[in-house]
Amino acid sequence: MAVALDRTASTPTTRSLRGLALAALATVVWSGSFVTSRALHDSVPPVQQAFWRWVVALVAVAPFGARQAWRKRELIRRHLGFVLLASLLGVTVYNTLVNQAGLTVPAANMGMIMAASPVLMAVFERVGGVRPGARRVTGLATACGGVALLMGGGGGLAAGDLWMIAAACCFGSYSALLRRRPAGLGGTAFLFTTFLFGTALLLPAQAVSVAAQGAFAPTPGTVIPLLYVGVASSAVAFFAWNKAIGLIGAARAGAVYYLQPVCVALLSWAVLGEQVAWTQALSMALILGGVVLGAAV
Repeated sequence: MAVALDRTASTPTTRSLRGLALAALATVVWSGSFVTSRALHDSVPPVQQAFWRWVVALVAVAPFGARQAWRKRELIRRHLGFVLLASLLGVTVYNTLVNQAGLTVPAANMGMIMAASPVLMAVFERVGGVRPGARRVTGLATACGGVALLMGGGGGLAAGDLWMIAAACCFGSYSALLRRRPAGLGGTAFLFTTFLFGTALLLPAQAVSVAAQGAFAPTPGTVIPLLYVGVASSAVAFFAWNKAIGLIGAARAGAVYYLQPVCVALLSWAVLGEQVAWTQALSMALILGGVVLGAAV
């Protein structure tokens, strides 16, 4: 019976469903981080938001990944260039750019622009030799049309949106890069290592921010959101996302990521009071339809 269960658990359909569920979990959790970044824009400087987010994430992951990372230290040393690049793109730069955008860009717009990441993931996978099917391409195009409608309905790009475009490029590159993760480096060990290196790379910018802008005041209104983005949006969501890519690939997980602007728009309306226009409702329908096509088992 145990053998039969193991075989069932490893079927392609089961792997796909697990991968899609994990990608959806990461996407929903990350949606809250855009709202949090926007909510903290006038109380915690962007670099300090990023630094303390990753400190919290590092502490959360350490009990599970520190010992494994130590055991794999020779493997990490041999692939140090890969690990440093993944740390730089996925930890140091990506979230800092998102926080910088949150100074001026509404949360809903931040989610819309980040929805460009799946297109970049698909492009990078295509360069790497992965050929998406016609159904997936149609789904990506449909969802991308929904994103374009959202952005057009919002009045186009503002200056701060350029930070989000750069963030989308970083995240798309990071996600595509995960395909090259060393086979012997497990998920929690990889997370701990990238969180550790990414936080260390942020230290100089953190020192400059504190010296120039002063440290933020630790109140419930600042600490609780940072705990959320550190534990949920970093430790939990990154583990789920990295696992999803290992199961179904970056392009297919990216199709699920198109749900993010829908989640962010709803959360920003409920939490921050940002308005949802009729164009957003229509584009949400296109995005959802595109996800169904692009992420189909």
